[in-house]
Amino acid sequence: MVPALDAMTESGAIYAMHKICKSLSAAGFCAVAAVTAGLAAPAEAKGQVSGRIQVTDAGGRPAQDLGNAVVYIEGRGPRVTGTRIDVALDARQFRPRVVVIPAGTTINFPNQDPFNHNVFSVTERNDFDLGLYGRGETRERRFSRAGLVRIYCNVHPRMTGAVVVRDNGWYSQPGADGSFSIADVPGGTYTITVWHERGGSASQQITVPSSGRLEDVVLPLDASTYQVVQHKNKYGQEYGSGNTRERY
Repeated sequence: MVPALDAMTESGAIYAMHKICKSLSAAGFCAVAAVTAGLAAPAEAKGQVSGRIQVTDAGGRPAQDLGNAVVYIEGRGPRVTGTRIDVALDARQFRPRVVVIPAGTTINFPNQDPFNHNVFSVTERNDFDLGLYGRGETRERRFSRAGLVRIYCNVHPRMTGAVVVRDNGWYSQPGADGSFSIADVPGGTYTITVWHERGGSASQQITVPSSGRLEDVVLPLDASTYQVVQHKNKYGQEYGSGNTRERY
């Protein structure tokens, strides 16, 4: 019978493991390189990064649409498997207006309006055109490349949205109060970025302590000079002024 390892000296434990492995190696059961005196290496500590975004509108007023933002950390973070979500076409709006997804996710675009829509994007390397389709129909698009993808409707010039595609699992969409939290971040130094559809983007360096917890990160953005600029249609042409060119 092999004595219990916790009753041995360190040298005795190593010797005992060597004898056990030698006796079992012919049967292919032993991997000496993976065992050091029968003790496993401690797991890497992972923690959480949390804080709040701040977006300032004209006149110094705090923005009310803080949920239309995305916070993410660059780096070789955990991979997340793509999934499938819905972004509805409802009342000439994308609902939700802004989403963040892992690469490989498919988005369904169900048309819930009593008129036609044509979802498209001209974002480089993520461009697509779903064509014209009517009420009750759904078309889909798989997003495989990381980056910001702006989406539009070729029928309605005021209809805009955004899809932020990430290549790791370190991301969050803030709540209505601007608070966010990103889990499973090991200790180290990283670049954290906030993007908001009116406030643009900003990045800063953060250091997550070895204890694995960083709180009260503040990410400010200035949307005070933001102006609505009407996008062009999928052919790169103007829609026309006001609603005069919107067709149902």
